[in-house]
Amino acid sequence: MSNWIIFGIGFIAQLLFSGRLVLQWILSEKSKKVLTPALFWWLSLLASFLLFVYGYLREDFAIMLGQALTYFIYIRNLQLQGQWQKTPKIGRWFLWIFPVLIVIYSYNNNSYDVDKLLKNEAIPTWLLILGIIGQVIFTLRFIYQWIYSEKNKQSILPIGFWILSLIGSILILIYAILRKDPVLLVGHLMGTIIYFRNIIISKNEVK
Repeated sequence: MSNWIIFGIGFIAQLLFSGRLVLQWILSEKSKKVLTPALFWWLSLLASFLLFVYGYLREDFAIMLGQALTYFIYIRNLQLQGQWQKTPKIGRWFLWIFPVLIVIYSYNNNSYDVDKLLKNEAIPTWLLILGIIGQVIFTLRFIYQWIYSEKNKQSILPIGFWILSLIGSILILIYAILRKDPVLLVGHLMGTIIYFRNIIISKNEVK
């Protein structure tokens, strides 16, 4: 597959990720408190799937790991908001099963090679470790948000979510620069600004 198609998939994913943040940011600025509209989670789910595909095509384990860990948390947040149940059953089954089918299909066609992903010659081991650490921290924000939301029985983005987002995003930015990955660079450059602004809004809300 040509590079422009691969990068195209990645940029569409990052555009969706950025779109959800801009939407959430504008709504939060208007209400003077952090909000999480249902569209935020729908855009997250679609973008996560596309970025997983992008990571696979780029043979980048760090990207794939980050998306694999958050995909089903996005679905859970839609369940907490009561939006998931409104989706046609066939659509829900597709979103649950399709990512798993891709992995099974790849294994059966000998195109999915874990050893190859972990030993990509274009990514030195130390750089891969940096990318994985950044993705893990970036992913922990949603695990933290998920636990927080489960306790409160509603989908909430607490201040800890934005702090972890900022730290993880900065590390991934460094990884993107060293990896020379324009998709990650563009996506997280805008994200760091919005994460920082949401931290300020969250602190003002507490006050």
